Amino acid sequence: MGVMHEQVPTPIAHRTRRRITRRLMPFLFTLYAIAYLDRVNISYAGLEMTRDLGFSDEVFGFGAGIFFVGYFLLEIPGTLVVELWSARKWFARILISWGLFASLTGLVRTAHQFYWVRFLLGAAEAGFFPGIIVYRTHWYRYEDRGKALALFLAAQPVANVFGAPISGLLMKIHWLGYAGWRWLLIVEGLPAVFFGIITLYYLDDWPKDARWLTDAEREWITVDLEREKQNKKALKPLSVGQALRHRDVILLTLVYFLRVTGSYGFTIWLPKILQKLSGLTTFEVTLATAIPYLMSLPAIWWVGWHSDKTGERRWHVALPTFAMPGALALSQNVGENVPATIVLFSIAMMGLFSGLASFWAVRRQIKIRPQTR
Repeated sequence: MGVMHEQVPTPIAHRTRRRITRRLMPFLFTLYAIAYLDRVNISYAGLEMTRDLGFSDEVFGFGAGIFFVGYFLLEIPGTLVVELWSARKWFARILISWGLFASLTGLVRTAHQFYWVRFLLGAAEAGFFPGIIVYRTHWYRYEDRGKALALFLAAQPVANVFGAPISGLLMKIHWLGYAGWRWLLIVEGLPAVFFGIITLYYLDDWPKDARWLTDAEREWITVDLEREKQNKKALKPLSVGQALRHRDVILLTLVYFLRVTGSYGFTIWLPKILQKLSGLTTFEVTLATAIPYLMSLPAIWWVGWHSDKTGERRWHVALPTFAMPGALALSQNVGENVPATIVLFSIAMMGLFSGLASFWAVRRQIKIRPQTR
């Protein structure tokens, strides 16, 4: 079965999709921006934190990375909750708990405290991003999901575009005898708690619960999504065991693993790399760090839009994925030329973020089915 595109959207289809996007996307975008900033703001705090606490680069790197151990352990169970229980309640729990742990990071004094709070932060946040991937299937049809996810994923660079200078300003304050990097982590964790409470009242689990849609709009999107669901069942989807052994699932998992490994190695260490390369002040480094994220925004939106328009997914994933390591490799040949380094880092950041939306849609194109023996 091929991907079906609605050539001429009916008025109700156009109106419903626009209303869903206006209602959900700004809010989900804000939540993910907060999540991503709380995940990587340790890279900005690390500009002064490592010196104040006497942490080596190895201690800092291990603490930054142990976040993903807790994240990994609870990611799949947390995602299932979105489908089987309530996305609204589960996202609220995630936001409140991760906000508390993010703020507690600003109080650590030893390496072991740092490791534990980062581990617990990852465990608290597990299920949010993959849960959103599932949640969008409650509201968007397949042919609309690439663009919708591109809008959502744009929160990653936006979080850093605005978060970098805000982090730089927070690091200048020294209230109550606490260093600026501590206030950076404490203050930036609080919005998650606030928005977690709002989530309980703002989000709806399914279109049938959305009082902000008319009866006709609820019926159209519910029927269309149910039709898509039935079409998927006709493809004889894999069991969990079959999926874990399937060649295409394994390859996609490997692609994503390598991509994420490179992305966090790049984003977490980016401020320190620029600091050592340029000799800029802490605040100037945070401003310079924002440039590659800012440059990636047009690429994210264009690739997501073009992938949906053409229905092509694989090359919209592959080409950006090739661009990232290529640009990083070239950056090793420009010496201490800071402008050239920032240009290449910007290209790498475009490649890092722009292919993600299409990645989550590529599974439909390869038509994963049980393998025949």
